[in-house]
Amino acid sequence: MKYINFEDTGDTVSDEFFMKEALKEAQKALEQDEVPIGAIIVHNGRIIARGHNLTERLNDVTAHAEMQAFTAASNYIGGKYLQGCTLYVTIEPCVMCAGAAYWTQITRIVFGAQDEKRGFSIFGSKVLHPKTAVIGGVLEGECTALVTSFFRNKRIE
Repeated sequence: MKYINFEDTGDTVSDEFFMKEALKEAQKALEQDEVPIGAIIVHNGRIIARGHNLTERLNDVTAHAEMQAFTAASNYIGGKYLQGCTLYVTIEPCVMCAGAAYWTQITRIVFGAQDEKRGFSIFGSKVLHPKTAVIGGVLEGECTALVTSFFRNKRIE
C-alpha cells in the first residue's frame, strides 16, 4: 500500500467504525446495480454526509459516491470548504474525485481498497490539497471483496 501525505492522525477504531458506514452506502449502490462504492463525510465525530455511486441511475459519469458526499456535506455546512472534515470512501478516489477533494480543502481522506488502475495515487500526491492527509487500507479486505464480487458477477451475466 502506498500512502500519500500520510499522517497518523487517525484513531484506528474510529476509522474502522466510519468505514463500515461507508460500506453500508456501498451496499446501497450494489442493491441498485451500481458499482458498489460508498462514501461518508465526518465532522467532529459526526456523519454529516453520505453518498454512493449513482452513475447508472442518473446517467451521469460524474455521480460518484464522493461527489454525492461532497455536495451533501457542503449543503450541511453551508459552504464549499470542508476543512476539519474526513472523507471515508470504500475505494481510493479517482482523479476526478481527488480533484474535487482538492477544491473542498478536506482535511483527511481515508479509503479502503486501492484502485491500481484509476486511483489518484497513480498520478501522484499533487492531485490533492497539500494539507490533506491520506490513509489507505482501512477494512481493505471487505472493500475489495465487495467490488471484486460485483464485477465477477457482471462477467457471468
